[in-house]
Order: sequence, then C-alpha cells, then structure tokens
Amino acid sequence: MDLLGLYNYWVYIALMMIGFYAIIAKPNLVKKVIGLALFQTAAFLLYISIGMVDGGTAPIAWDPAVRYVNPLPHVLILTAIVVGVSTMAVALALVVAIHRAHGSVETTEIDRHDADDRE
Repeated sequence: MDLLGLYNYWVYIALMMIGFYAIIAKPNLVKKVIGLALFQTAAFLLYISIGMVDGGTAPIAWDPAVRYVNPLPHVLILTAIVVGVSTMAVALALVVAIHRAHGSVETTEIDRHDADDRE
C-alpha cells in the first residue's frame, strides 16, 4: 500500500492533532473554539474520504456495470457543516459574554477572577 498516496488521511491526522493541541494547550477561549473547528473539519475530511470510490461516479442513473460513489457521507457532512457553523457561532457568542463578565478570554485569568469572587 502506498502511504504517500493516502495524503487526505495524513491531512486528516494533522488537522485533528492541531485542533486537539489547540483545545488542550491554549488558555485563550477563542483559540480553543478555533481548535474545535479544526477538529471538526478533520472529521469532515475523514467521512468524505471514506465515501469516495476510485473510478466511481455520481449515482444519477442506475447502471449495474458502473461503480458509484456513496452519496450518504457527503449528505451527512452537508448537514454537519450547518450544525458546526451554528455551534461555532454560539460558542463565540459565549466567549463574548464571558469576556464581558470577566474582562478576559484567558482561562487562567477567568479562574483567578472566579477565585477572587468566592473569597
């Protein structure tokens, strides 16, 4: 098997790891939301890659002798993109509300602000 020929899976792995790193390591909430978007994009790429067939065509007219691409993953990804954009908009709106309440989008400063409020 040619590992370099599967470049879309390498891109999937790279995007997922970059997104995961941003979610875990970055204290900035906006960067965490961007990391979630990268992670989500990687999942989209994986599902689209799984749905592709070498030499396949769109299933418009049925012919048993022709290889077809599975359209279901592509349709599901269209729905997931809409849900993802909506979720990101809500997440960014929450970041704005957190910034208004705490004066920062850094998790360390937000934790310090909450600790000061409890004392």
